[in-house]
Amino acid sequence: MRAIQFTEYGPPNVVHVVEMEAPNAGRNEVRIAVRASGVSPGEMRIRSGALRDVVPMTFPYRTGFDAAGVVDQVGDGVTGVAMGDEVFGMTSPVARGANADFAVLTAWAPKPAGWSWEEAGGTAGSVETATRVLDRLSVGVGHTVLVQGAAGGVGTIAVQLAVARGATVIGTASRHNHDFLRSLGAEPTTYGAGLVERIRAMAPAGVDAVFDCAGGSLPDLVAIAGGTARVVTIADLDAAAHGVHLSHGAPADKTSAAVRALADPLALHGLTDAVRLAGEGRLRVPIAAAFPLTEAAAAHELSESRHARGKIVLVH
Repeated sequence: MRAIQFTEYGPPNVVHVVEMEAPNAGRNEVRIAVRASGVSPGEMRIRSGALRDVVPMTFPYRTGFDAAGVVDQVGDGVTGVAMGDEVFGMTSPVARGANADFAVLTAWAPKPAGWSWEEAGGTAGSVETATRVLDRLSVGVGHTVLVQGAAGGVGTIAVQLAVARGATVIGTASRHNHDFLRSLGAEPTTYGAGLVERIRAMAPAGVDAVFDCAGGSLPDLVAIAGGTARVVTIADLDAAAHGVHLSHGAPADKTSAAVRALADPLALHGLTDAVRLAGEGRLRVPIAAAFPLTEAAAAHELSESRHARGKIVLVH
């Protein structure tokens, strides 16, 4: 089968296609013939070497965390799914390897009928991440939530999940994305200078939680939230210096005890919630671009530009 990997830290062009033997499903796993898979922004930082102290690795590194496809192998202990079923889900955080013709999933859910393969292939990781952070912030009915970087792959999902929980959502994005954010249920504003004053004008009673998907603005976000306890980032590697929690689900056998202690449990229940919301027409997956598997380096380049609106996927 074809698979995407890199064998050294570096720019997008270190990513390449290799031929390798297809993996087999183990106990409590399924294997899928992949139709589409997601390009993870977090893997841009892994590939560049920015996370080498958080996620140490041995090369080669196989990319891809979420995928959608047709079940073609069912491991021991698996119930409720059969050969030929259409599913979306996630690989093991250790093995990864979803950007390939076949992938082994450790968590999955039925593919919603209303989603294309591209939408389903890029969803699971964003849903898990958004659910994990919203759970940590205890976002619920009547809360006001600021999503910083709301037009990206995780931000678009976070906006919709927070709205579905009954929250009022303010989302930051470039001005040309403001109508798009309104279509997702958020009140938009721009990021950058004057953010604190803009948010205070939009939410005079204050903001209950801040979900940072962009990085680089933690002092302002802490000021908006009135302290560090109600701010969680998935993007700012300087979080600790600002007293802010950096949410990640570090694999147990790839990180130090100190890093594992700070990791959040994976919010796998978010996949089931996503299926329900999709069926109710309350969750859609904006796709920024879809690239052939052979153009994975170009997909990484677009992701690294941080100008993509929605999710970037590879199609197989």
